[in-house]
Amino acid sequence: MSDPERVQVAIEAGVADVRLTRADKHNGLDWRMFVALNEAVDEVRAAGDDVRVAVLSGEGPSFCAGLDFKSFMSGEGDLAGDGFAREDGGDANYAQRVTYGWRELEVPVIAALRGACYGGGVQLALAADVRIADPSTRMSVMEVRYGLVPDMGLSQTIVPLVRPDIARELAYTGRVVEAEEAREIGLVTRLSKDADGDARALAAEIADRSPDAVRGIKRLAAEAWGRPPAEALRLEEELQRGLIGSASQIEAVQRTMSGG
Repeated sequence: MSDPERVQVAIEAGVADVRLTRADKHNGLDWRMFVALNEAVDEVRAAGDDVRVAVLSGEGPSFCAGLDFKSFMSGEGDLAGDGFAREDGGDANYAQRVTYGWRELEVPVIAALRGACYGGGVQLALAADVRIADPSTRMSVMEVRYGLVPDMGLSQTIVPLVRPDIARELAYTGRVVEAEEAREIGLVTRLSKDADGDARALAAEIADRSPDAVRGIKRLAAEAWGRPPAEALRLEEELQRGLIGSASQIEAVQRTMSGG
């Protein structure tokens, strides 16, 4: 169970509602937030078939303003030590798993964005499959301003979304991108004046689809796109063979034919 003063998780009707709850600090990433987000990933994964889609959001004026440097400078948490720890067999270290863990889930993840989405916050947002952003959203790959590289999974998430030269420019400068430009260059999927509501409506729509097919589509997106054609096509076939004639596939056909 995650720390409710940092992250709250509620699962209902196939949707995991994951909310960052440090609103007074714009959901800044202190050590407790790192721990809580890792625990939230584990909680959603452990729910198994009870979760068909997850929604990430933040309470208060911002989604996540990035690393809370003051908390670490005061000695709260060992990000340079424990943050780099890696479980045996895991690709991501502890800090990277805060964001990349959502990418590794079998179910789709939707992020509802508003306000500041900086540094680790933008890396958390980009780990989602879909990003719906309020017009107030401001995004920045801000690590260079603090003499750091973006090291929470950005190398695996940003380039499929934006041109490589744009990704480099954003990382080199740390400049703030307003919502409309973020949509134009591909950092967000679409804008909405009710980002939270639209994210949850989309989650409900996805949760109503065949869960096996949706998980297969996410696996295709993660493993096939950008790989050699022969490998990608074989994965398509492998996934399709497992679905054709299955109970979930037959149910999906019956619902569609009946107008559901």
